[in-house]
Amino acid sequence: MAATDETGPAGQNTTVPGTPPPAGLPADPAPGTGARMPRWLPRAMVLALALIAVFQLGSWAFHQLTGLLINVLIAFFLALAVEPAVSWMAARGVRRGLGTFLVVGGVLVVGAGFVTLLGSMLAEQIIKIVEDFPQYLDSVINWINTHFHTELRRVDIQENLLRSDWLRNYVQNSATGVLDVSAQVLGGLFRLLTIGLFSFYFAADGPRLRRALCSVLPPARQAEVLRAWEIAVNKTGGYLYSRGLMALISGLAHYVLLEFLDVPYAPVLAVWVGLVSQFIPTIGTYLAGALPMLIAFTVAPWYAVWVLVFVVVYQQFENYVLQPKLTARTVDIHPAVAFGSVIAGTALLGAVGALIAIPAVATLQAFLGAYVKRYDVTDDPRVLGHRGSGGAGAFGRRVRGVWAQRRPEDDGAGPAASGTGTAGAGATGSGAPGASGPGEGGTAGAP
Repeated sequence: MAATDETGPAGQNTTVPGTPPPAGLPADPAPGTGARMPRWLPRAMVLALALIAVFQLGSWAFHQLTGLLINVLIAFFLALAVEPAVSWMAARGVRRGLGTFLVVGGVLVVGAGFVTLLGSMLAEQIIKIVEDFPQYLDSVINWINTHFHTELRRVDIQENLLRSDWLRNYVQNSATGVLDVSAQVLGGLFRLLTIGLFSFYFAADGPRLRRALCSVLPPARQAEVLRAWEIAVNKTGGYLYSRGLMALISGLAHYVLLEFLDVPYAPVLAVWVGLVSQFIPTIGTYLAGALPMLIAFTVAPWYAVWVLVFVVVYQQFENYVLQPKLTARTVDIHPAVAFGSVIAGTALLGAVGALIAIPAVATLQAFLGAYVKRYDVTDDPRVLGHRGSGGAGAFGRRVRGVWAQRRPEDDGAGPAASGTGTAGAGATGSGAPGASGPGEGGTAGAP
């Protein structure tokens, strides 16, 4: 039994030490050895995890600092806008810090005075509307009773309005939203302060900023950076010039209308319409037209309708006629490119993107234009806007020639006339190959 057990399957698989294993069987690994992890794999895993962590941290930081970056971008373009005035004062012996303070302070004083005057006018008109509201309501009720044969009374309408759930819910929501409005106002003031400080530093320390930027670049790149900076200043100034010119035209047009309708505070309202409609993109037109309509309503309800019609008509004229031409001339870009850049800027950064899209695109276009090689264009009629020899004129001449050849047959001419035409055609065709062709053609055509 012991010998039988040794010759079994277990015994057959055993080998004598020192002899190679049989064919088809794997060799036993050496004692203490096995499949090990490559040395580069732990380092690669740590590096991949570190890159993922850095990417997540950068993405989080970017989203958290988006508001600050947008404020810095706005401040940079504002600094470019005041750069010509500050440089002009610095060239005449005024320190850049003082010159920047005078320019920015002057803009803030004018803006604060305009807002104060506009606020006092608006408050006065709101008080007048509240005082005259019962009279307007009575006139509307009388009109409804006269035309629709109803028996409405102002007292009943007021009682129903005061007891309605809609008014109660509105008051409650307004009370709870006071804190939100206050927080938004404080946030807006802090944002304006941030933009103002960055704009002041960018404009006052413009030469120092350019020097610091050029100090880390080779001389060839320094010239390119300075050229790009100068182009940005010119294009931003041209854009603001175009906007200011359109604001002036818009203000004058609306001033004429408001004076014709005898609407009070016509000059202030005209300035409001001009500034808001041009420097607040997307919703500026609606905000600009709402206030004149409200003031005109206090004079006569139909005056508000006339103001609305005029605002809509003038806006179409400005969008399709005035704005493309002025914008294309001042910032030197095509009207279609200007319109597309505004749409793209709005999609990327909202109202801020719409405001700075045109000067940014104009700056980029002017800067890249120096690196695009251009060639002289040939005087081809297709380039000049005319049709060439293969155009409609040549086609018309061929049709008239064919009609002139076919006309004798259509008129019932005899065989002689037909033969003459054929011979003439042969003379024309045979005259092409050589010098003797025309003589032969003439002889053939004589009989």
